[in-house]
Amino acid sequence: MLNGKHIILGITGSIAAYKAAMLCRLLVKEGAEVRVIMTPLAKQFITPLTMATLSKHPILVEFFNPENGEWNSHVSLGEWADMLLIAPATANTLAKMTTGIADNLLLTTYLSARSKVAVAPAMDLDMYAHITTQQNLATLKERGVAIIEPAAGELASGLVGKGRMAEPEDIVEQVKAIFAEGEKKKTLEGKRYIVTAGATIERIDPVRYITNHSTGKMGYAIAEELAKRGAEVKLISGRTTLPIPQGVERIDTLSAEDMYNAAVREWREADGAVMCAAVADYTPVTVADKKLKKSDDDMRIELRRTKDIAKELGANKEGRVLVGFALETDNEEANAQGKLVRKNLDFVVLNSLRDAGAGFRGDTNKITIIDHNGAEEHPLMSKREAAAVIVDKIETLK
Repeated sequence: MLNGKHIILGITGSIAAYKAAMLCRLLVKEGAEVRVIMTPLAKQFITPLTMATLSKHPILVEFFNPENGEWNSHVSLGEWADMLLIAPATANTLAKMTTGIADNLLLTTYLSARSKVAVAPAMDLDMYAHITTQQNLATLKERGVAIIEPAAGELASGLVGKGRMAEPEDIVEQVKAIFAEGEKKKTLEGKRYIVTAGATIERIDPVRYITNHSTGKMGYAIAEELAKRGAEVKLISGRTTLPIPQGVERIDTLSAEDMYNAAVREWREADGAVMCAAVADYTPVTVADKKLKKSDDDMRIELRRTKDIAKELGANKEGRVLVGFALETDNEEANAQGKLVRKNLDFVVLNSLRDAGAGFRGDTNKITIIDHNGAEEHPLMSKREAAAVIVDKIETLK
């Protein structure tokens, strides 16, 4: 399973670093090529010579070799790796990963990594149970980092509880499972999908515009899930602060007109599309070239209908998969059913703003999938989990 895999083993400053020696040996024995990055503090717990001997590669600690100035490129390391495995991962390192602090070679490599990332936390039970650590772990998990849960038992402090780094043998098995999960899901290889995501912006003047609360999180999660399963994905995105998902090509748009033109163009070569963007239904008839100054009178802005992207794609569907979204506040299922028929969709993903945890901005969603055979309701889950459910449904149609 691990034969030929490139694994970066990150070691941080924890007493559990002694287990990294056995972990490295087992990974090499499984056929993996292992490169070790240690934080400066990790050298206080296990020697670089030990890890260099076991990995059969020089150990990397600093950004450059002080003797000859040779640069240890975190970018190249991030491109080389099939997995970045940080074991042990201290509370300090987990916090820095969450906030994007990059003050050592391991953290800069994490930020450059295009590969799978897994962490095996190790710390005292109170540190592990602290709300800050738990929130950091939840955030990393939401971002796709695999968490290899620590075990309960006697800790270095003498206390007994959860916080012991998982045993090397167990970590290796979980690493295998992570690779197996990724490889078994290349079920959409050779397929091309477009995904629209985020909010459009309809200009009123150089300063003001009409938009909505969409962050793009749901659409980005769907694009990432499609790419994980081998699809070639074009993500047609409104304005957002989200990073581009791994393996996805993003096409930046601003207005509903921009998104319409991009979607129609990319639809010609696509096998399917997921219309997840919150596209403005109306846009100003005229856009002022200078800032509109306020006065004592009311302001009236004339609006016109924007082009319906999903309807246009549905009219030229030709046997391809087309998925729509419906965000409703009343008569939810009836409105979604109407959209399903009017726009020639295969199914509609319904969100109700009356459901706590669903809708804009949050990291969770509660969806109901509606197709021509009925409705399938799902419980509240993360948007990543919802994306997997949606792509599972797409695979039944492909």
